[in-house]
Parts: sequence; structure tokens; C-alpha cells
Amino acid sequence: MTFRNKIYVTIFGILEFIAVLFFLGLVAARAAEASDNAGEQEIVAGPEQHEMRLVSFDPWVVEGEVMGAVATYVYDDVTTERPADYWELYDKQGDLLAVSWFDRFGIQRTAVDRGILEEKDRLEGILVVVLTGDSL
Repeated sequence: MTFRNKIYVTIFGILEFIAVLFFLGLVAARAAEASDNAGEQEIVAGPEQHEMRLVSFDPWVVEGEVMGAVATYVYDDVTTERPADYWELYDKQGDLLAVSWFDRFGIQRTAVDRGILEEKDRLEGILVVVLTGDSL
């Protein structure tokens, strides 16, 4: 690999790292905003607290157009052999659209923004847990 290519790879790696930090910051801000409204809403248990490791952060591409990004994580648990334990789906603006995780019983759970489930023109910022296509 030439020196010039090494520089390009290094710059790309730094930019990807910055993008991951940006999106994680957005998630933290949304979580803080959601906690302000928690008194008015019924809380459904989400993913349990696990030590997680980011394994990929890839563009979400549909028919050649970038629609957003997908972040994939694995739990620091050697008893599972899944390639991914938790993922988050973001749109182009960095808004969280959906998450999916495995609970302590190994059952896959998914939560989707209520605006998507109700086919509204905008996101609501409230995730609704779905099971085999039905909201809970």
C-alpha cells in the first residue's frame, strides 16, 4: 500500500469515528429528551443493560440511494454466537427510526418509531415495541 493510500485510509477511519460519535451523541440527546416526558407515558422495558461493542456502522442503501445508517453492536457475552445482538437504524438526519435487541431469554425484540407504525408524515420520537408485526 502506498503512502498516499495509507493517508486516505487513515483519514477515512477518523471521519467514520467522528460520525459514530456524532450519532451516539444524538441518541443520548434523544434519550434525555424522552426522559423529560416519561411521567406522561407508560414505560416498556427496553434492552437490558449490557456491555456492548460497536462492530459496524454502515450506510443504509436502498436501490442505490443512501437512506441513513445502521449501527450494529455485540454484547460482551461469550455464551452467544450471534453476529449481532443489538442494532439501531437512523435516517439521513440522524433520527433514530428503530432498534432491535435480544432479551435475556434470547428472544429478539424490535421497537419502531410510532410515526412510522401509524404511517404519519413525521417521526414522533417515541419507540413502540412490536412483536411479529403487531405493536404491543
